[in-house]
Parts: sequence; structure tokens; C-alpha cells
Amino acid sequence: MTDSPIDEEPAEHRRFARYLSALEAVAEADEAELVTAVLQDKDASMAHSVVVRHIDRRAAELLAHSRFTTWADTLTGIIAEHDFLTRRLREWSLVRAIALGDRWGPEDLTTASDWCQRTVTTGQIATSPEALALLAEQGRTRRVRNAATRCLQHPMQLR
Repeated sequence: MTDSPIDEEPAEHRRFARYLSALEAVAEADEAELVTAVLQDKDASMAHSVVVRHIDRRAAELLAHSRFTTWADTLTGIIAEHDFLTRRLREWSLVRAIALGDRWGPEDLTTASDWCQRTVTTGQIATSPEALALLAEQGRTRRVRNAATRCLQHPMQLR
């Protein structure tokens, strides 16, 4: 071991933490402007990571609220050039539709990412038996298929 001091935390780590903190505290009226600013950071990977965490947090908070649609529409315009972020937001809309019993297409769910399919099967949200049956049979991974099957076998655990 040496007695050398531990290196300082890299600048992108500090910016990452500051951005996350700012997005957690931002007023709804200022959210779009802040997301836009974060996406202009010179480290695109770090910026995308911050924004996807923000999308995940806000979508989960707003899932059952009528404000979700307005929020998602606003963010869609900001993130339109960022494929991964756009897909994540679109998949949150699918999760919401399933949770609320709104219309959704089976192909949307069977072609959704592993993340989306796992989210539907976690039991953290209300999930339709139709969605679970579809994933039990056609889920992308064995993990998803098994989780969907377990949820179907124990419907009292569904919210």
C-alpha cells in the first residue's frame, strides 16, 4: 500500500450527481429546460444515463396520474433525437396503459425491451392477466416467462 492520497472524484461523476439532484428538485415548469441542458453536456453517455434515471423516477411517480400524458408529450419533443431515451419513455407509456387497463397492442409488449417486460412482471404495478399470459408464453427471456407465470399462479399478489 502507498500513502498517496485517493484521487478526487472525476468531474463527470460530480456533474452526474449534481444533475440527478437538480432533476429531483426541479419544478415542473422548469423540468423541460433542465433536461435540455443536461442533454447538452459534453459527455453524452453520462447525460443519457442521468436523463433515463430521471425518466424512470418521474414516470413511476406519475404512472397513475393524468399528468403523465402531458409530461410524456413534453419530454418526447426534447428527447426525440435520442433513440434509447425515446424508447424508454414509449415503454413507460406501454407500462402505464397495461397498469391502467387502457388499450395496448400485444406486439408492442412482445417486442418491448427486457427492461419493459421485467417491469410488467415485477408485481410493483397492477398488471393485466392478458399481459401476463402473453409474457408467460412469448416473453423475451426465460426470466420474464417464469416471472409472468408466477404472477398468473398467484393473482392475489397482483396490485
